[in-house]
Amino acid sequence: MIQVELIYDSDCPAAPQARENLREALLGAGLAPRWVEWERSSPATPERVRAYGSPTILVNGRDVAGSEAAGAACCRIYQPQAGRFAAVPPVELILTALQEAEKRRDSAQAAHSLERPR
Repeated sequence: MIQVELIYDSDCPAAPQARENLREALLGAGLAPRWVEWERSSPATPERVRAYGSPTILVNGRDVAGSEAAGAACCRIYQPQAGRFAAVPPVELILTALQEAEKRRDSAQAAHSLERPR
């Protein structure tokens, strides 16, 4: 199963659009529009996600933009194309990350089935 997480700040103006892009990408991938949300300042938020800027989307623990956690309480800027910037990850970027996660999962399952004794 693919684990999807949205990390955001409660006052982030880009969070609603990030949710909408995430929903659209999940539906585009044929997946249910379900994910876990982490508000960075909440005591329930795990330390491992607090270092990401807002908004960040992780698919199986990997940032859809390929970035590492920066450790700064800041807004995220995405560069979907050379010379263009966005406050949220584009649907296509999220969709690509979801498809890659599905491929990794399928490859792992195939490898596991080959390892089973007959």
